[in-house]
Amino acid sequence: MLPGLLHSHKHIFRLQCLLILTLAFVYAAGSVVPITAIAAEIVDRIVAVVNNEVISLYELNQTMAPYTQKVKASQYPVDVERQVLFEVRNQVLNELINQKLTDQELKQQNISVSEREVDSTIERLKESRKITDEELRKALSGEGLSYEDYRKQTKQQLLRARLVNREVRSKIVITDQDVKEYYEQNLTEYAGEKKYHLRNIFIRISPMATDADRRSARNVMEAILSELKAGKSFDALDKNETELGQQLDGGDLGDFKQEDLSPSLRVAVENMNAGEFTPVLEEPFGYQIVYVEDVSETAGKSLAEAYSEIEDKLFNQIIDQKYQSWLQTLRDRSHVKIIN
Repeated sequence: MLPGLLHSHKHIFRLQCLLILTLAFVYAAGSVVPITAIAAEIVDRIVAVVNNEVISLYELNQTMAPYTQKVKASQYPVDVERQVLFEVRNQVLNELINQKLTDQELKQQNISVSEREVDSTIERLKESRKITDEELRKALSGEGLSYEDYRKQTKQQLLRARLVNREVRSKIVITDQDVKEYYEQNLTEYAGEKKYHLRNIFIRISPMATDADRRSARNVMEAILSELKAGKSFDALDKNETELGQQLDGGDLGDFKQEDLSPSLRVAVENMNAGEFTPVLEEPFGYQIVYVEDVSETAGKSLAEAYSEIEDKLFNQIIDQKYQSWLQTLRDRSHVKIIN
């Protein structure tokens, strides 16, 4: 499903007659004379029946509108655009059916949400995003949504969340064994984290450099490496101290986890300790020597420390599966007919 399909604007229900037929007759001189021809206009049609309710073409098109605009703005080839719009239409229609079924279930179970709860939810949202009421209203206006429509959307989302909590969430049980198995299968995720604080000195080589230029640059870097091996500190090596000083550069690179480094550098620093330096490394940009200024390690998490985090992960994995299964059960016991 395309991102964001679950959050549409307010669906405006407008289902009119599929066919308007008007016949008018007057009687004159004992005969029937038609004075108005048959007037017929198809203004809308039904695209789906969900139990005793319908979804209209107008409602579907209104919901699809923002996604249609995005697809057309992507400037796909005509055949690709047609296929994408077809898939989006099916996804949106199925979501509208799911929403109808969910709303019908809400009525059947008499689930409600107070206006105060809606207000509190909106206030929490503004607080979390650090926006004012005026900024929220302005953002809604930019999306073509009134504040009252937004309140109605929020209320509907709260109602559906309450239903899901009753029908799905409350039936999910994560056991201690589930948590333990996940922890043991993902030990690297909870192992300690190792970071390297790196500095470097390098000579950048022009793509147009000759072999002689490359050999000269390499010789300079090898001379610097010899000074380091002789005991000279990395701090004492200044680019102005060499005859090719203007070609030298470098500085503090910062902290890196091993997996964040380039493959060549990852191998180079893997077993290094603070105060050590690499040999001269040939890189796409030239030659460099990397100095490990510090190595820090954070402690890993024990099973007890990671328990709540793992429990949340497992819960979120299961709830989506259970929710989809519950929706399918709801559809199976309902009368749903899609009219193409």
